[in-house]
Formats: sequence, C-alpha cells, structure tokens
Amino acid sequence: MDSKKWYVQGLRDGVPIFLGYLAVAFTVGIFARNAGLTSLQASLMSFLNNTSAGQFVAIGLIASSSGYLELAAVQLVVNLRYLLMSCSLSQKIQPKAPFFHRLLLGYNVTDEVFALLSAVDGYLNPAYTYGLSTMSIPGWTLGTFLGCTIGGILSERLLSAMGVALYGMFISVIVPPAKKDRRLLAAIAVSMAISAGFPLLPGLKNIPQGFKIIILAVLISALFAAIYPVPKGEGEEGESAA
Repeated sequence: MDSKKWYVQGLRDGVPIFLGYLAVAFTVGIFARNAGLTSLQASLMSFLNNTSAGQFVAIGLIASSSGYLELAAVQLVVNLRYLLMSCSLSQKIQPKAPFFHRLLLGYNVTDEVFALLSAVDGYLNPAYTYGLSTMSIPGWTLGTFLGCTIGGILSERLLSAMGVALYGMFISVIVPPAKKDRRLLAAIAVSMAISAGFPLLPGLKNIPQGFKIIILAVLISALFAAIYPVPKGEGEEGESAA
C-alpha cells in the first residue's frame, strides 16, 4: 500500500482507541480538576504525556504538593515500559528512515498503539503511525478536557461513580495476566500488603507517596525476578512470539 492508504488504515484502526481513550481520559480530567488543575493545564498534560498511569500518579503527586524531583523519578519508573516498547518498534523501522519519523513514533507509543504497530508485518510505514496518532492523541486530550470542564456540573454521585472507572481500568489490566501466572499474582499481593503497611511502620510512614511507588516497583520486581527467574526456554518463546 502507498502512504495515503496506510494513513487511512491507521485512521480506521484508531477509531476504537479514540473511543476508549475518550472515556478513560474523561475520568483523568475529573481527577485533574479535583487536584486543582485548570482545563488548559490538564489538556496540555494529556497532549504531552500520553499515559494513563503516569498522569494518574502525577496528578496525585501534584495534589499532595510533591517536588519536581520526586515527580520526575516516579514518571521514569512508571513509564519505563515505553522505553522497552520503543526499542522493540525501532526494529520495525526502515534503517534509512529519517530521524524525525523516529521521534514522532516515539512520542505516541502507548500500550494500544504498540499492540497495533507490532501486528504489522514487515517494516512500518510512518503514515500508518500518523493515522493512529491522529485518532489516539485527540481522543485522550479531548477526553481530559471534557472531564475537567464538564466535571464541575455533574452530580456528586455520578462523579464518584466515574471516579472508580480509572481504578477499574487498572484492575482489568492486571487481573487477566495474574490469573494465568501465580508468580505475578504473588507479586501483586505482596506489593499491596507492603503498600498498606507503609503508614503503620515507623520511619516509613513519612516517605513521600512518589518514592513509595518507586520503592515498591523496583524492590518487589527485583525480589521476584531473583526468586522466580524466567526459564531460558520460556524467554526464547516470548522473543519469537514478539
């Protein structure tokens, strides 16, 4: 296909992403409004930072008046998976592709976009990624704007109900793989237990929220990686499937 057809295909494939992002980002906008951000600030954050988990954590840290260093460190840990995704996608770009194509591709690497790009056979046509971005970025930004703007006129009960949506999304992400892998389920359970115990432990309850996230993410991941290393055959199968 030529670039025009690839772009149109990207638009079509991006419609479900647009609708999904619009709904989830609406909840992000409500959280942003409750944290004291304006509609412009929240929308700009969504436009520049295309990550639900990263924004959700950032908004919580902003609400608690955390420092810039803490905010930056947490974003590095929470969004580290996108670095791995970008490394994977870099193998699907033609070696002679202009550098600006690589920059624009890296700007909008999200879980959903990564899944679609990974499914493309052979080298990626930049026009396809731009078609996906044309749908996904406005969906996320517009959803945040609407949530932050319209959230002020919705009833408290409806806002409370919609506030659960983001947590529901996170649960839907971790439950399916946890049901298939007991090691992952154990890691999640230990993480939840330690997180709940932080406020009760002397010397730990005063640790800022952002650094608690970093400690849990790094230490527990390292602990379970040491206890349950991935068998060599299993890792090779995963690489060939990717």
